[in-house]
Amino acid sequence: AYLTVSIEPLPPVVVGDAVTLKCNFKTDGKMREIVWYRVTDGGTIKQKIFTFDAMFSTNFSHMENYRKREDLVYQSTVRLPEVRISDNGPYECHVGIYDRATREKVVLASGNIFLNVMAPPTSISVLAADTPAPFSRYQAQNFTLVCVVSGGKPAPLVYFKRDGEPIEATPLPEPPAGAGSWAPRNLLHRDLDDTKVPKSLAAEGEVGGGQPLATVDPPRGLAAERGPVTETIPETVVSREFPRWVHVAEPIYYFRHTHAPVSDGTVEARATLTWTLNPQIDNEALFSCEVKHPALSMPMQSEVTLVAPKGPKITMTPTRARVGDTVRILVQGFQNEVFPEPLFTWTRVGSRLLDGSAEHDGKELVLERVPAELNGSMYRCTAQNPLGSTDTHTRLIVFENPNIPRGTEDSNGSLTSHCSFRLVLALTITVILELT
Repeated sequence: AYLTVSIEPLPPVVVGDAVTLKCNFKTDGKMREIVWYRVTDGGTIKQKIFTFDAMFSTNFSHMENYRKREDLVYQSTVRLPEVRISDNGPYECHVGIYDRATREKVVLASGNIFLNVMAPPTSISVLAADTPAPFSRYQAQNFTLVCVVSGGKPAPLVYFKRDGEPIEATPLPEPPAGAGSWAPRNLLHRDLDDTKVPKSLAAEGEVGGGQPLATVDPPRGLAAERGPVTETIPETVVSREFPRWVHVAEPIYYFRHTHAPVSDGTVEARATLTWTLNPQIDNEALFSCEVKHPALSMPMQSEVTLVAPKGPKITMTPTRARVGDTVRILVQGFQNEVFPEPLFTWTRVGSRLLDGSAEHDGKELVLERVPAELNGSMYRCTAQNPLGSTDTHTRLIVFENPNIPRGTEDSNGSLTSHCSFRLVLALTITVILELT
């Protein structure tokens, strides 16, 4: 007797699809059994998922007469009605037949297949790296967008667009293993103020000797860091209050793509886009992160618009503050959609805050047990992101508290007791009577 077994190949399938595994076998013997296995842990564990035992089967209508020597083809199928990521992996079909010479001997053969289960990404988001944080619009700095794509298998193709047009970016190598999260550090070129040139170059341009200044290549984009010994630092010829930088016509972008496996078998992909931010041309620029994946019929995307904060909306509670109340001043939002997230800084105009500090960071400013001295005080909230900043002011009006007699506060805003107040008043009256 002879036996050949093969499993029909399958293309990659998508999570949720119905899949049928087909095992074809050809023999001239009598069937003994069919067993399907799912193989896990690199082949060390085989999980039985289907068994057909001819010895205990009462249906022989499809069986051949084993005495007839002829080739018969059979097919065994296993149907997975809704595949999951956990179904990904190898499967085996084992077939056994009785030997024609003796019924006591069983001939075995098997076939195998790898079921490749794909999953489309479940989420995509774009955020700004290292925000909120102070950002000087008078100094050229790096700015990085991070696109996070989760839930996909295999890893998706991620790319960025600006105002609907694909961005041509210079790829950066992957960070070494164990380096942790990557941040674009030490990538900035030395942006030259257009009023600053090396005197030696200026002199050569004037006398016509050597290379003219106009043909000297300006630094471009995020250039590689140069050694401090060989670097020529431009000398100041004319200084201005706020420098202007030499910007190339088109920003130079740098791109990095990494992915990390997740315990459920999917991949988290992270793509970063870094360039030297120019608030003049980048404000209100639309950036989108797009993802292509074989399990998606069309790309999925997430987009953000770089916008400076405008018109913060501030609320104060309670609306009618009284002496001794705890006052909360909170930024509720803006007149526009702001990205990246702003940094909020609170100051008191002309003085320090109630706790003695010069400023306070955060969306909310809390004034504990406000004293009457704060009546009419002005507070400034500065909201800034890499695209710009804005200030808004609010004035605190403190009303008398009928439960607290006037003059019963100390300079720190704490309240004295009625007993102490009456004792001081009684001592004062006694001194006056004695003097008279």
